[in-house]
Amino acid sequence: MTHWLFGDQLGPHFLPSDDAGPGDDTPLLMIEALSVFRRRRFHRAKAHLVLSAMRHRAAELGDRITYVKADTYRQGLARAVGDSAVSVHHPTSRAALRFVRSLPQVTVGPARGFLVRTTDFTAWADGQGGERLRQEDFYRWVRHGHDLLMEGDRPAGGRWNLDHDNRQSPPRKEATLPVPGPYRPREDAIDDEVRRDLDRWEKDGSVSFVGRDGPRLFPATRTEARRALERFVEQRLRTFGPYEDAMLAADPVMSHSLLSSSLNLGLLDPAECVERAETAWREGRAPLNSVEGFVRQVAGWREYVWQLYWYFGEDYRHSNVLGHTAPLPGWWNDLEADDVRARCLATVLAQVRDTGWTHHIPRLMVLGNYALQRGWDPAELTDWFHRCFVDGYDWVMLPNVVGMSQYADGGRMTTKPYSSGGAYINRMSDMCGPCVYRPTDRVGEHACPYTAGYWAFMDRHRARLEHNHRTGQAVRGLDRLNDLADVLAQERTRGEGPP
Repeated sequence: MTHWLFGDQLGPHFLPSDDAGPGDDTPLLMIEALSVFRRRRFHRAKAHLVLSAMRHRAAELGDRITYVKADTYRQGLARAVGDSAVSVHHPTSRAALRFVRSLPQVTVGPARGFLVRTTDFTAWADGQGGERLRQEDFYRWVRHGHDLLMEGDRPAGGRWNLDHDNRQSPPRKEATLPVPGPYRPREDAIDDEVRRDLDRWEKDGSVSFVGRDGPRLFPATRTEARRALERFVEQRLRTFGPYEDAMLAADPVMSHSLLSSSLNLGLLDPAECVERAETAWREGRAPLNSVEGFVRQVAGWREYVWQLYWYFGEDYRHSNVLGHTAPLPGWWNDLEADDVRARCLATVLAQVRDTGWTHHIPRLMVLGNYALQRGWDPAELTDWFHRCFVDGYDWVMLPNVVGMSQYADGGRMTTKPYSSGGAYINRMSDMCGPCVYRPTDRVGEHACPYTAGYWAFMDRHRARLEHNHRTGQAVRGLDRLNDLADVLAQERTRGEGPP
């Protein structure tokens, strides 16, 4: 039976059996479907990375794999195997799962590339009540079950969560963190071939991309991904924790691992990532707060997001309890960062335009925060994050945007909306000093769009948020603002243009 590999199932753990090696002769299939890129206006760097990774994997597998370039998956499958039986591991999107299950010749196996089986999560979540789940409870359960950073039945160091130690503001006298840079791959002939194809598709009108492409910044092979993991653990992990939530305008990567795209392409397995980090701590090569922060990202948050994508069901996609329906403006969709005057937003939007990546705090507190305050449609925003980030997939962005960033689910995933004024950005970055706006100003020529937007958002949803124990105090603060009417009038006239 032929085994079909999707483009995000590229590591050895996605082969037909766990012990499949050079002697395994199971024929393999991979389909490069142009229709994927026609359906959405992807970031060009993302399209380049995905196609480069697929073609590199096909080159590694040699004669064992049939690599088909087709207009659609269905067409490629018919051309490669006809009506013959095919196996495939559980795809990572609901649309792909529906498609493979609709094909009578295809047998769908369990998902791989995650620590927790979906059935185990379902049992855990049902036991929690199933409606308002919390990542911290899940994270502790995973740590126990997989013996991660444990000392017997106790968490290493006596605390489960060292997040309090990982919220330092960035160093004020440094434009960049004094740490070695991340691993960067070298392009080869396959990358050149992909770029020529992308150029040709754009020229003939087959597809349209957004953003800039090249040189490739993220791993496209398992060898490159393992080198990236090694460099992070050995040279960057020790400084990851303290500045995990900080931002520097000239240093978009800080001490972050940049491993998310490799994990989501299937080039790395999460177990090897967290085990390497834990070993570094146990051998005294990295502090516990940095290691715990990284483990929480991979074994906690990433796993949690994957599981909620399936557990909450398809209707979760349409969650919009705040009633936000404003469309994304053209300057945002086209990544026109040079038109933005607000320095934090211009900086982060330029990072996305130029690389297809920025770390989790700019995503949440600059991009997501701005969209939330303006009442943009969460479904449109989810699609934008999916298209514009090299690590973006439906399962990644749906819970992260609908639940975490936009609070469109009303608190099923998080306890409060993640909205803040300019004071937070000023505290956690170096971006406010040279900005034309002032983080303390709510009205007037220099009014920070985040500060004004925060109070307008709180006022708009006063009835819902005044009963939330994490936002009630802020809502009560609305009545102490003597310029609230001016703030609201200003926000009503702001328009859809860039701030």
